[in-house]
Amino acid sequence: MQSHLIKFLVKRAVRDAALLPLTIVAITVSLLGGCAGVQSTFSTFGVEAEATRKLTLVMVVAGVLITIGMGWFVVHAVRAPPGRLNHTSGMRVILWLGAIGPAVLLTVLLVSTLPMMKTLPVNDDDLEIAVDGKQFWWGVRYLLPDKQVVETANEIRIPIGRTVNFTLTSPDVIHSFWIPGLAGKVDMIPGRSNNLVVRATKAGTYRGVCAEFCGLSHARMAFDVIAMQPAAFDQWLIDAAEPATAVDGPGRQLFEDYGCNGCHTVRGHFTASPIGPDLTHFGSRLSLAAGTLPISVAAIANFIRNPAMAKPGALMPAFESMPAEDADVIAAYLMELK
Repeated sequence: MQSHLIKFLVKRAVRDAALLPLTIVAITVSLLGGCAGVQSTFSTFGVEAEATRKLTLVMVVAGVLITIGMGWFVVHAVRAPPGRLNHTSGMRVILWLGAIGPAVLLTVLLVSTLPMMKTLPVNDDDLEIAVDGKQFWWGVRYLLPDKQVVETANEIRIPIGRTVNFTLTSPDVIHSFWIPGLAGKVDMIPGRSNNLVVRATKAGTYRGVCAEFCGLSHARMAFDVIAMQPAAFDQWLIDAAEPATAVDGPGRQLFEDYGCNGCHTVRGHFTASPIGPDLTHFGSRLSLAAGTLPISVAAIANFIRNPAMAKPGALMPAFESMPAEDADVIAAYLMELK
């Protein structure tokens, strides 16, 4: 709706100059709509993202003021009476506005932003999370001080007020790990580990994405980020370390019969090679297929039968010949994995 309105106003503004201010306002308001929500750099919930937001606002305001000042200067020069401007005054303007002024501004900018470039300190007892970017999903492992590993996928939970050290890797192609409201983006390069140190400041549910083109489903490679109160996070981590809920029934048997346990681990039910996402507590997640679909029995069943419909290029094999009733039963089983 907004795009159609903008197109209409632009066409009218071309023919009627009086509509130009209205068109500028409409475009500005539409653009501001992207400055909020779970995936906006202006809806911050982390120390680094908040510093970046403040710096951006300062630089935008400074840029606007400089532009206004230069506009005034141009108007003043054009309207100056003959003889008022001479070589001496022109050289003075060039000296102050072309050399001294920019040098002072850039020095102030450098000095004020250098502290923002400093990485948060990491202690041995800080939380460490290893994230593997894959085509096209995210493997997440919580590396606990007692050497225990808690594995999940396509969802990251972090405590607010605590330092978190992300270790970022990729086994296939270059991905880029980005949680806009928390911190800047960091590339995930095959054969190399990069680190990102963050500290969340506000509880809530947010969204992370891959910011580097990695294949057909690059735009459908997201993940949910839940920032929690420390006590709630500690309890969640204890629960996440436990095996899946004991579930007996036809869904569990069909999951094995169709070979799903060959790629997916369900701790307490099935142990598999780490080819696909860990599904141990799948029913507690907020979304399906790396943030692509809402989690429901119908969505899961459709994804099982034809994953490429939702995620082109996904390596998960299709089960198009699977009866819809079997897919529904398997989906119901997965929903019970709490």
